[in-house]
Amino acid sequence: MYPLDKVVSKRIVVLPGDGTGPEVCGEAVRVLKAVAERFGHHFVFEYHLLGAEALEATGRSLPAATLDACHQADAVLLGPIGDARHDHNAADTHPEQALRALHQSLGSYGSMRPVTAHAQLLAHSPLRPDHVAGTDILIVQERSRGEDASDPAVMERMARRAFRAARARRRQLTLVDNPNGLEASSRWREVVQELAGGYPDVAVSYLLAQDAAMQLLRNPRQFDVILADSLVGDMLTGEAAVMTGTQGLLPSASVGDGVALFEPLHGPNPQARGRGTADPLAAVLAAALMLDYFALPDEARAVRAAVAHALHEEVLTPDLNATTPYTTEQVGGFIAYGVLDLMDCYLHRSNVAYGKSTII
Repeated sequence: MYPLDKVVSKRIVVLPGDGTGPEVCGEAVRVLKAVAERFGHHFVFEYHLLGAEALEATGRSLPAATLDACHQADAVLLGPIGDARHDHNAADTHPEQALRALHQSLGSYGSMRPVTAHAQLLAHSPLRPDHVAGTDILIVQERSRGEDASDPAVMERMARRAFRAARARRRQLTLVDNPNGLEASSRWREVVQELAGGYPDVAVSYLLAQDAAMQLLRNPRQFDVILADSLVGDMLTGEAAVMTGTQGLLPSASVGDGVALFEPLHGPNPQARGRGTADPLAAVLAAALMLDYFALPDEARAVRAAVAHALHEEVLTPDLNATTPYTTEQVGGFIAYGVLDLMDCYLHRSNVAYGKSTII
C-alpha cells in the first residue's frame, strides 16, 4: 500500500475541446486513473465544454458553468480548440477567443514547455540523429501581451519560475531576449540580472533571439532552461520541436496566480476525428506535467517511463508508426498498463494489439 500520508485527492476539470480533443484527453484521463490506482490517490474528473463544441451546444464558446468549474478545480486538462467552420465568427463567439478568455480569467501569465529528443524519433528529425540526441530543453515564456507584457512584475514572476526550474534540472538558464526590438523585451535582461544573485547555483547566460535560433541548430544540447517572452518563446518552441522529430509530443503547462492548465500543443485535426488515429502522447505528457504541478514526482516519472516504453516498443499511432500502427485507444491502454506495471506491458501487448485492453 502507498503510505497514507502521501495520498492526495485532486479535482481535475477536463475540457476535451474540439476535433480529436476528446479522444486524446480520454487517454490522458485513462493514464491519470492508472496513476491513481497504482499510488492510491483519489482523482475526481469533471467534464465541461469549451470552444466550438461549447458554441454549438450552448451558444457560447466559454460557458459560465465551464469557467466556474475551472476556478474551483485543482487543475485543468485541456484538449485542442478550434474549428474552421467558426474561423470568421465575431470575437465574442470565436473558439480561440474562449481559450484566451479562460487563460485571462485563471490568471495565466506564463507557459512551461518541455522539448525532448526521444531516441526512437530521431529518424524523423531534419538534422542528423547524433546531432540532436540528448536534447532536453524546458522553454519558459510569458503569455502576456499588450500592456501586461511590459509589466516588470510579470517578468519577475516568470524569471523566478525559470530559476527554480533550472535549479531542479541541470542548473543552467539562458535568457533569450531582443533588446534591439520591442521595448518590453529589452527589460528582461535587467530583471534576470537583478534576480540572479538569489540563485548563485544557477549559471546564467544571455542570447539575442536570432543567435539563440542559430545555436539551437548548431548545438541543441547546450540548452537546459530557456526564458523568453511570448513571441520569442513561440518561435523557439516551434524550431526545437521540429528539430527533435515531431511536434506531436509537445505538452504545455500554463501557470499563473490561479489554477494551472495543461494541454497538448497540437491542433484539433477535425479531419481525423473518430478514426482512432489521433496521437495521444502529447496529452499524456501534459498529464505528467500536471503531476509535477501536484508535487508528485514519482507519479510523473512513472508516466514518462511508460511513454518511453511505448516509443521503444513502437506502440504508436500512424503519425509515428506508419508500418504497424496502433489506434489512439491502444496506445493509451499500453501506457496505462505501463504505469501500473512497466514489465507487465510485455504480457499485455497482444491484448492491446487486438483491441482487448480493458485497463481502468
